[in-house]
Amino acid sequence: EDLQAIAEEGQIPKIVAAIIALAVRKRSSDIHIEPTEKFLRIRFRIDGILRDIIKLPLSDQPAIISRIKILSNLKIDESRIPQDGRFEAKTSNHQIDLRVSTLPTIHGEKAALRILDKSLKMYTLEDLGLEGRNRKILIENIDKPYGIVLSTGPTGSGKSTTLYAILNRISTASVNIVTLEDPVEYELPGLNQCQIKPKIGFTFANGLRSVLRQDPNIIMVGEIRDADTASLATHAALTGHLVLSTLHTNDAAGALPRLINMGIEPFLITSSVNCIVGQRLVRRLCDKCKRPAHIPAPVEKEIDEELARFNLPKPYKFFEGRGCSECDQGYRGRIGIFEVLPMSEQIENLAIARKPASEIKAAAIREGMITMKQDGLLKALKGITTVNEVLRVVTI
Repeated sequence: EDLQAIAEEGQIPKIVAAIIALAVRKRSSDIHIEPTEKFLRIRFRIDGILRDIIKLPLSDQPAIISRIKILSNLKIDESRIPQDGRFEAKTSNHQIDLRVSTLPTIHGEKAALRILDKSLKMYTLEDLGLEGRNRKILIENIDKPYGIVLSTGPTGSGKSTTLYAILNRISTASVNIVTLEDPVEYELPGLNQCQIKPKIGFTFANGLRSVLRQDPNIIMVGEIRDADTASLATHAALTGHLVLSTLHTNDAAGALPRLINMGIEPFLITSSVNCIVGQRLVRRLCDKCKRPAHIPAPVEKEIDEELARFNLPKPYKFFEGRGCSECDQGYRGRIGIFEVLPMSEQIENLAIARKPASEIKAAAIREGMITMKQDGLLKALKGITTVNEVLRVVTI
């Protein structure tokens, strides 16, 4: 049934169910239910971009928010403070987990629902967009019996998905893998997955102390947020464990100064880190409606400088999406663009000398690292994404 028609019927449980079903059908990652001065706005985040879906009467807002609170076990009569909860739903063969966050605004409570689709297949490294040199270096470093492998990038850049793909590749019956996550997004067979609960003292750091007493081979820590966790992760790597984790930095090179700023001695970092993956997500071009694109001269000059080292045939051919019934706006799905920075003698020396990320990055490029921007432009040349998408997500 059409969402507009269901909305006009005015049955709140049906409206909420229809919003969730439509969001799943459109491959959304988030639902936003936002009261404005005049109406209730429903937006979905699709392939990383927020899009308006429908406007509902503002009078529906209290009942819709209450319905979501009931589903996620929140206090219905409390609208002065933010609340967090979750619930599960099944819609057209998709078993989904919804993480709910409410927030009081000047026009009333808004709700954000993060959709975790448990029916989605587990990705391989190839599915993510890791290829060639990047894939080869990453596999060499995750196949080592100990050390730290870090995935870095802003929120929503696919870091957790990369860690899951790595775990999926290295998980066998002969290794004990323990994860500490917040939240556990996907359940993987054969792993011991733990949901941290900071409110009761089960933090990443405390969890990691306990995990080290569980005879693990491989430990996944959802995020290194503080000095305590960083110190324990380093200790775990130096005592014979493979540690996978994430950091919020702009690029791969930025991870080393970040760990040093957390108070970890540079020599401990260089002894424990195997490699660092920097990443972003770009939208994939729809194969049904993509067509050759014209690139303005100044942009072409920038592309030329970035791709000079690859000696590619010219003129470069790029593509753009037109928009069709399959995709709406010319894009369908997303793919990662990556840079993989392995530790080398020169990189270690720069880290020990506490040099800035820019110097570390320049040295890594001299040693052959393909940057995120270059990886993105190479994918644009293959017609996988557009130049605009790459320049939208990579400013470095």
